[in-house]
Amino acid sequence: MNRRALVRRPSPRLADGLLTHIERVPVDLDLALEQWDGYVAALQAEGWETVEVPPAPDCPDSVFVEDTVVMYADLAVITRPGADERKPEIEGTEQTLRDLGYRIAHIEAPGTLDGGDVLKYGGTVWVGLGGRTNQAGVDRLAGHLEQFGARVVGVPLTKVLHLKSAVTALPDGTVVGFEELVDDPAVWPEFLAVPEEPGSHVVLLDENTVLMSTSAPETRALFEARGLRVVAVDLTEYEKLEGCVTCLSVRLRG
Repeated sequence: MNRRALVRRPSPRLADGLLTHIERVPVDLDLALEQWDGYVAALQAEGWETVEVPPAPDCPDSVFVEDTVVMYADLAVITRPGADERKPEIEGTEQTLRDLGYRIAHIEAPGTLDGGDVLKYGGTVWVGLGGRTNQAGVDRLAGHLEQFGARVVGVPLTKVLHLKSAVTALPDGTVVGFEELVDDPAVWPEFLAVPEEPGSHVVLLDENTVLMSTSAPETRALFEARGLRVVAVDLTEYEKLEGCVTCLSVRLRG
């Protein structure tokens, strides 16, 4: 099986990215570029081929490529971002995935949906509702994924920007999150509270390995105690912009 991941180089305007739940603090663009290089290198070192979506220098948030598409098997559902400033970001992602041979579908008005609101595991697709994604967007996604028998579940969201700002899933399906920022942990059959907010975010690299931030050492120890192998990367400049490990790539399979 091919393992590829979409990534997108940061915009020179990265520091102007949108913020919703945290205060703005200065972003070091040079350090952000270094950290992006480190993130891409970590994916490559774990056997993932990275495919660069053309940069979008006029879009400050464009490095957060996850928000532009939801992948399910061979289908790429191009999103309709909830923030108007981000709508131009989808064009480059769509063209890249067309060139790679994926089938394309779209979230259409009045639906809005950000990829960061979508958590998939074992045939269930949870979608955060209340920030950038609306019910029409969830319904549209459910329609596109019906062909796969996927179960799409809307999850109310009030404390964070995106669902995956609050929770992600470990390889065994356990959903992890920093409880103060999770509206209702009972949504998930298996929920594990982690001790640090950046510990809520993991990217699954294989059935035993997760990518996470160096900003959550206690959570890393917790995961390792569960038998997981952890690859940690420094993402401080993206965390200042409500970003995390999940936002910076889209994993492609097949």
